[in-house]
Amino acid sequence: MPGLSNPFVTMRRGISHAVRPYPVASLPTGRRLELPGRGTTFVTDSGQPDGPVIFLLHSVSTTGLLCWYPVIPELEREYRVITMDHRRHGRGIESDTFSLDDCADDVIAVADALGIDQFVAAGFSMGGGIAQLAWRRHTDRVSGLVLCSTGPYFSSIDPGRLALEHRIGKALTFVDRVLPNPSDRALDNATGHPIKWALAQVVSTPLGLQGVFGEAMGNFDSRPWLGEITAPTAVVVSTHDKIVQPERQQLLVDGIPGARRFDVAGGHACCVVGAEKFVPQFDAAVREVTRAVAPV
Repeated sequence: MPGLSNPFVTMRRGISHAVRPYPVASLPTGRRLELPGRGTTFVTDSGQPDGPVIFLLHSVSTTGLLCWYPVIPELEREYRVITMDHRRHGRGIESDTFSLDDCADDVIAVADALGIDQFVAAGFSMGGGIAQLAWRRHTDRVSGLVLCSTGPYFSSIDPGRLALEHRIGKALTFVDRVLPNPSDRALDNATGHPIKWALAQVVSTPLGLQGVFGEAMGNFDSRPWLGEITAPTAVVVSTHDKIVQPERQQLLVDGIPGARRFDVAGGHACCVVGAEKFVPQFDAAVREVTRAVAPV
């Protein structure tokens, strides 16, 4: 499926090769946030009001915390760090439709609700597409971009592939009916039972929506307007990526004026599996962008 990057799906394969997910440290307490006219989502906010604001936008079929938990303790020392669950993911907005445009507008609605005027949008895989759209649709609100393991497109809209993805998603709805809906307690208990917490985060997004997510990602293509991006941008390239190949990630570096490249020797789940390599490069990318947007 295009852009699929659930790190704990990869983790299951990785365990057999002695690869382990990054350990869970203390995480900010989240809360449900009402977005007028849109619905209710789940956010965490490190609450550092004096530092630059970083929005962390997650990959498909994960949640804000599941995708980003390795980087949060490092970032929140200097920045105000916000995560959110995108619509139809985790505890995100419940809606009948799903598009990356709507997800981008949701990000701005969260910023409005939290009283945040401008912020750096950092996105992983699908979240990278959402970050680009947030800039495109709300240029005055997004002061910088950090784009990780992502590209200017995810896949073409191939009718045969889409039909297959929808059939797979329909089959997986049976699993959704069997699996219990995780409680808030299970979703919030990160340090007590980290593996149980991770699995709760995984199943909080219905498996049967894979076709819906794939179609939405297939509709995304920023290549026609990449050259218009004026926000300082860093691109974190996962050099062993087989989902969003490095060559496709490089298109962002080549297409966005002044974009800087930071390499991580890892695959598409490097935000969690192999995060010891991802975290320092991501931190360096954030520093590069926030220095560029800081007032003189």
